[in-house]
Amino acid sequence: MEIILRNWEKLWERYYDVFLSLSEVKKLSIAVSFAFLTGLSAQIYIPLPFTPVPITGQVFVVLLCGILLGKSTGVLSQIFYLAGGVAGVNWFYGTSCGILRPTTGYIVGFVLAAYIVGSITEKKRTKPQMIYGMLSGIGIIHLCGIIWLTYFLKISLYKAFIIGSFTFIPFDIVKAYFAGLIGSSMLKSRK
Repeated sequence: MEIILRNWEKLWERYYDVFLSLSEVKKLSIAVSFAFLTGLSAQIYIPLPFTPVPITGQVFVVLLCGILLGKSTGVLSQIFYLAGGVAGVNWFYGTSCGILRPTTGYIVGFVLAAYIVGSITEKKRTKPQMIYGMLSGIGIIHLCGIIWLTYFLKISLYKAFIIGSFTFIPFDIVKAYFAGLIGSSMLKSRK
């Protein structure tokens, strides 16, 4: 087990050495790749009968995006994801696109979450701080989603919370926990 842990730490150490030395063009291509991964993870979804918001794999990818790319490149990747979907790339959940949809607020929240998580991982943090950062990222995604649902569906903030956040909290906490574990193991290598 110790050998696996040492190799894991060496992998992340090597990742940061390589990532930080990349040209801006290569970082841009990685941002586009993460936008594509976010789109792919949107196709892993479970529709729920009581809400227009499905459970998807996007939140996990967005958190990893912030961890692996930092705030600038992470934000850029999520802006590419949002802009691509608005421009007609069918990579929102269920191979859809467009801005006037119930999940637009969450997608805007992805941009802000990537910034928050990226800001945290660019500094040396402890495992609890990493997990707190992941939970903060999820909180901003949910907040943006709830605000948009209130506007889009013309419902109360309370109802938007019930149909757009409450059900998703346990799933997203698990995603945040695993993203935080990956991030904290990575940051341990950056001493």
